[in-house]
Amino acid sequence: MSESKLKELRSDIDELTELSKLAKRKKVQDILSLEIRKLETDWINIKEKEKSVTPMEADPVPTTSVPVKIKRYQIKLNGYGWDQSDKYVKIFVTLKNAHTIPKEQVYCTLTDRSMELHVENLENKDYLLVINKLLEPINIEESHWKQKTDMIVVFLAKSRPNITWSHVIEIEKKFEDQRNNRFKADDSDKKDPQDSVMDLMRKMYETGDDEMKRMIAKTMYESQHKKKTDLVDL
Repeated sequence: MSESKLKELRSDIDELTELSKLAKRKKVQDILSLEIRKLETDWINIKEKEKSVTPMEADPVPTTSVPVKIKRYQIKLNGYGWDQSDKYVKIFVTLKNAHTIPKEQVYCTLTDRSMELHVENLENKDYLLVINKLLEPINIEESHWKQKTDMIVVFLAKSRPNITWSHVIEIEKKFEDQRNNRFKADDSDKKDPQDSVMDLMRKMYETGDDEMKRMIAKTMYESQHKKKTDLVDL
């Protein structure tokens, strides 16, 4: 069951990521980015639960006898999951084989309201995740990060412990507040999360260019077709 859910979430994340690349309007890009992060958080939470039930040993770090110089390029990351405790906001970044590189190749640049995660020379690629305008200030000295199997976890220490963050960044909260005000009559607790994604795509279709409309129409058709197929299977 969880494996099927993971595949569904990953498919939704990949599809929304493709739509984000096509989006030209800043507001549309921000909305998609917010949805991607929510789905990434769901995916990571399920993955972490699986690991707690069946813990796995990390693969040994591969060694190379002769280093070869190969030109690397940088990949900017957008998706991440997050969680929090009384003391920390935890940022989860999934990167395959992230646990295999030396610790000095993974580091963060922090300010009281921003973070940059750098992962250098992971399979000849550099990765960068930038998060600006955090919802609350952080304590730089007490913040840290860890490498786990196929994942980097950044522990952002709250400057005000025991304060619950509703979102990671300010703009996410603003979008959420605007959406709640606009759709406050909706029974959001009973609404299917898939329907929310479809609503977003309909709005994007109305404002997008021809290429985006073609992509969204295809996605909406396939999603509706899948729902009908699921009902037939039942």
